[in-house]
Amino acid sequence: MANTPQAKKRIRRNERRAVINGNRVSRIRTFVKKVEAALAAGDKETATVALAAAQPEMARGVAKGVLHKNTVSRKFSRLTKRIAALA
Repeated sequence: MANTPQAKKRIRRNERRAVINGNRVSRIRTFVKKVEAALAAGDKETATVALAAAQPEMARGVAKGVLHKNTVSRKFSRLTKRIAALA
C-alpha cells in the first residue's frame, strides 16, 4: 500500500491515465477493424480509404506511448500487403 503522498498521487494518476490510454487503444482497434472488414468484403477502394484513416491514428498511438512503434509498423505493413493482394 502506498504510504507517501507522492505514491498516493501516482496511484490516482495511473488510474486516470489507464482509462485514457484504454480509450486510445480502443479507437485504434476500431479503425483497424474497419480496414479488416473491407478486406473481408473484398472491397479494395474502401480498404484503401480506411487504411488511410487508420494510419494517423496508429501513429498517434505511438506518439502518445500506448503502442510500440514496431507493433504499429508491423500492423500497417501487413494491412498494406493484404490490400495489395486484392488486385
